[in-house]
Amino acid sequence: MIRTALLTLALAAPFAAHAADLVIHVDNVKSASGQVMVALYDNADGFLKQPVRAERAKADKAGTTLVFHDVAPGDYGFAVFQDINDNGRMDRNLMGIPTEPIAFSNNAQGRMGPPDFAAVKLAVPAAGLDTAVTLR
Repeated sequence: MIRTALLTLALAAPFAAHAADLVIHVDNVKSASGQVMVALYDNADGFLKQPVRAERAKADKAGTTLVFHDVAPGDYGFAVFQDINDNGRMDRNLMGIPTEPIAFSNNAQGRMGPPDFAAVKLAVPAAGLDTAVTLR
């Protein structure tokens, strides 16, 4: 009986620290045109350069929700934009300023550019996280 209980615990242990969902609600979607795209980052060096994951969903003017499944607990940041013209990239003007609606985790804003990773960083616990951002 004890042997069976120990075997059960040994087999269940790897599943105890399972990953959870990161749910992102995006508000102020400008129109139902295009898609809402989000890139997830797990460190300052890769922020806005090398996402660890990305998701997209059809834009919904009432709000769009995107879900990253199986996210390991840790610190993350994300960038969101609405690809209104559905060309698969964020459009910018001649000065490099985005011309499509954008947002960052924690609704962080930068000065003369995007915010840094410290401003967008949020902790995703083992139970997962439900958060919201507003497009600007």
